[in-house]
Amino acid sequence: MKLFALYLVLSISFYTAHAQGETIKYKESKEDFPNPERGFYIPAETHASHFVPLEASHLRTLCAGPQKHGSASYEIYATVLLRGYVLDLFRDGPLSQEFLNGVDQDLAAIRDAGLKVILRFSYINKTHSGDCPDKEKICPPYGDASKAVVLGHIGQLKPLFEKYVAVIVLVQEGFIGVWGENFYTDHFGDASGNGPGRIMDESWKDRNEVLNALLEALPKDRMVQVRTPQIKQKYVYGPGAGVNAGPLSAREAFSFSHKSRIGFHNDCFLSSPDDYGTFYDYGSTNSPKKEANAELRKYLEEDSRYTPVGGETCDDAYSPQNDCAPAGHAEEEMAAMHYSFLNTAYNNNVNNDWDSAGCMNSIRKKLGYRFVLREAYFPEHAVAGHMFAFNIHLENVGYASPFNPRPAILILRNLETGKEYPIKCRADIRTWFSGGFDWREMLNLPANMTAGKYSLYLNFPDKFLTLTKRPEYSIRLANEDCWEESTGYNRLNCIMTVLR
Repeated sequence: MKLFALYLVLSISFYTAHAQGETIKYKESKEDFPNPERGFYIPAETHASHFVPLEASHLRTLCAGPQKHGSASYEIYATVLLRGYVLDLFRDGPLSQEFLNGVDQDLAAIRDAGLKVILRFSYINKTHSGDCPDKEKICPPYGDASKAVVLGHIGQLKPLFEKYVAVIVLVQEGFIGVWGENFYTDHFGDASGNGPGRIMDESWKDRNEVLNALLEALPKDRMVQVRTPQIKQKYVYGPGAGVNAGPLSAREAFSFSHKSRIGFHNDCFLSSPDDYGTFYDYGSTNSPKKEANAELRKYLEEDSRYTPVGGETCDDAYSPQNDCAPAGHAEEEMAAMHYSFLNTAYNNNVNNDWDSAGCMNSIRKKLGYRFVLREAYFPEHAVAGHMFAFNIHLENVGYASPFNPRPAILILRNLETGKEYPIKCRADIRTWFSGGFDWREMLNLPANMTAGKYSLYLNFPDKFLTLTKRPEYSIRLANEDCWEESTGYNRLNCIMTVLR
């Protein structure tokens, strides 16, 4: 009964404040601009046998403004790098301290440059042909490492994951198979025509052990991407799980459980009806390999609402299906599967078609999140040390919500003194999914605020203290006359009087 009474009081207070407050309407910006942890990424691979370090000065030029990369016909704003490490020197033993120092220096350079990174580790990134049964004539031995070696390497990398978690977007599982794509492998069950025609239970268990080790090595607020939806199903539900195993529920999402921390990277996006085996059932000891395109696509569409999805195109053979609408369904698929990022360097036979056909501008802006203020309601007056209420109507016009935790902060700046009072909100912007929604909160003004007029701002900074004050790591709203570049704040164009 007491809780109900409190609810009534808060509700009455909210709507009283709303009725007496100011309504501000906002104009949407059509501009393309950078935002953290989303968009087209730049790949940067290096080999342990020929390690080429990253340099902060060069990386700064990559994010200095809109630029074309490689064979791209279109410009992008870069905030994300995919750093691939080919561990070709270490297939049979531990990583050297020299190599670990190189990774350390790379991650420091990425932080200094104002970028973030997707990490992937593999042992081989090339194939060789021969007289083997595989229809693509990719033949063993492939050149990846044993489970024992992989687990040892993950353990060695764990301190770096912890040290540089602030600049890590996520880690792709990698490690297994050519390119780290978990398919052509010497040690984890060969699903190609060179193997038994399915992945046996023992091999699924070995794969699950690697994925579990990586989830354990990463700080809990960072996610891992796997190459196919079935890899997650077999990890969550066991080797015998079928393709109808359930996706994440809203209740399970963002809980930091292992299940909630596994997303997907599709490295053959829109390249065939099943994206070259991405949506395929590779079987188990008691189940044959078979098609499962419809079932696994449905699973990914539902699960990806709460997990990161990205990748790259790899072949233009699936045209016109991979083109812009109305001939193709590129954007429709990105929206349905909640894509946050794509490779700007590969395959531009596909990506450049989006540019020439007219949908690239939309794709650049909608990958990941894109928040637009529509209108906001704030009280004209509030009392220091007391509660006040606000209501903001926003729309996420992007394909996905942010997947890493990030605070939402309302900032009041005194018009005379410039002193700022930040108030942390309860909102979890990871749940700001595509579409419109109302953000309503009741906040308590600090008791030590001086009376006066205050301008209001929203700030969505990085959660880590090393990046919190750096505006390039804050989220920008897609509105005109909103962004304060020097601070990373978003102006609400509202003045509120604080009384004592």
